[in-house]
This record gives sequence, C-alpha cells and structure tokens, in this order.
Amino acid sequence: MKRREFIALLAGLAGARPFVAHSQPADRIRLVGVLMATGENDPVGQARLTAFRDAFQELGWTEGRNVRFEIRWSRGDINRVRSFAAELVKLAPDVILSYGTSAIAALKPTTQSIPIVFVVVNDPVAQGFIPSVAHPGGTITGFSFLDYSMIGKALGLLKEMAPSVSRIGFMFNPDDYPYYEVYLRSLQDQRHALT
Repeated sequence: MKRREFIALLAGLAGARPFVAHSQPADRIRLVGVLMATGENDPVGQARLTAFRDAFQELGWTEGRNVRFEIRWSRGDINRVRSFAAELVKLAPDVILSYGTSAIAALKPTTQSIPIVFVVVNDPVAQGFIPSVAHPGGTITGFSFLDYSMIGKALGLLKEMAPSVSRIGFMFNPDDYPYYEVYLRSLQDQRHALT
C-alpha cells in the first residue's frame, strides 16, 4: 500500500465520523487507536504508519494539539494482537486503524460502536468482517489486500507461464495465520485453473 492509498484511507476515515479538523473544538484531542500486525522494527509497517501520520498532518491534525495516536505493535503474535485489541477498545478511541487481517479479526468481536478502518486485509467478505465490499455496513470499513475470488485467476496465470505445473504447495503457520481455512477453501474451489 502506497502513500496515496493511505491518503484515500484518511478520506474514508473522515467520512466514517465527523472528523474534519476545522469543525472540531480546539480543546478536544481526538484519539486514534492503531493496531499493527507487524513489529515496530518492520520497515514496511513503519513506512505505512509514517505515511498515515503525515497524511493526518496534511489534513490539519497535529499530534498533541488535536489528535493523539495510541499505537500497538503485535509483532505477528496472535496473543498480543488479541490483548492489544482489547486494550485499545478500553481506551474508547474515536476510530481504530487496523493493519493486517489478524488485527481486524481480533478487533471485530471486541466492539460494535467504535469505527474501525482496516488495511492489508485478506478478503474481508469471505472472512465475515463485512457483509459486502460495496456496502460494508456497521462500523467496519477499509481496504482489502487479497480477494480470494482472484485465486483462480492467479492459478490460471501460473499455468500459462509454466504449463507443466500441475501441483503447487503453500506453507503457513496456522497459529499466526488464523484465516488460512478460508484461503484453503478458496484454493480447493478454484484448483481447476491448474488443469
């Protein structure tokens, strides 16, 4: 996800609640929770968070003056993700940015009132995070990382590039990839693309 996509995220975030800088009282500092599925030393996660904060600054939101960020880095540990999700919800932020599928999976059951904007999430519809991409409903919206319906297309392209391929393999850790069953089901349903 590039800087422009994060700016688009902010536009969506602004629409999620009355969150426009010039309409907010000067004495109220808005709280933005951020749950990162990566570790604080991850350069991609750091770059995306920096772009997120810079975009806030460009929109007139200055940290310490009218906005405060509460950031949690889970380092890919599912227990930390769950613990930090509960911790952020207890802070009652105005909105939560959820970075990664494991983060939204942990946040969704913890609140129905705090708006959550997700990024870098695998097929949010198939996993039950939102009912549809066009109409997410509720308090959750965001940007999908992978649409499982595209797996068949990817397998078809692989077959075109390497016609002799008839089998492929995937490796993952089910402890920190809790949504693997949806992925595998989609792969099974679309394996015909390799034949």
